Amino acid sequence: MAKAEARPSRPLSPHLSIFRPYVNMVMSILHRITGGANYVGSLILALWLALAASGPAGYGTASAILGSPLGLLVLFGLSWSLIHHACGGIRHFIWDTGAMLAKPSFRFLSWMTIAGSAVITALVWIIGLVKWGAM
Repeated sequence: MAKAEARPSRPLSPHLSIFRPYVNMVMSILHRITGGANYVGSLILALWLALAASGPAGYGTASAILGSPLGLLVLFGLSWSLIHHACGGIRHFIWDTGAMLAKPSFRFLSWMTIAGSAVITALVWIIGLVKWGAM
C-alpha cells in the first residue's frame, strides 16, 4: 500500500475578520441585499394588487396592513432599498464607461450613492406625506 504524500501547507482564504470594511465592500454587500429585498417588495406589491383587485374588502385589508406603523416602516425600507439599488446601478453604469475608477473618485461615488439614496428616499416620503395631508 502506497503512503499518501503530505500536502504542502497552503494559505487559508482571507476571512472578513482580517479585512477592514471599505466602503466599496459594504456597497457590494448592500447592493446584493437590496436586490433580494426588492424581490420581496415585488411580492408585497403583487399581493397588494391582488387584494385591491379582489374588491373593497381586500383593498381595505391591504390598506390597513400597509398603513399600520409596521407596514409603513416596511414600505419605507422597501422604498430606500429600491432607490439605493437604482443608485448603485447608476454607479456601476458610470464605472462601465471607464469614468471614476481611481481610488478617491470611486470611494466618493460610493459615498454619494449612500447619501443620495438617503436624501432621495427622504424627499419621496416628505413629498408623499405632504401631498396626502399627513404633514
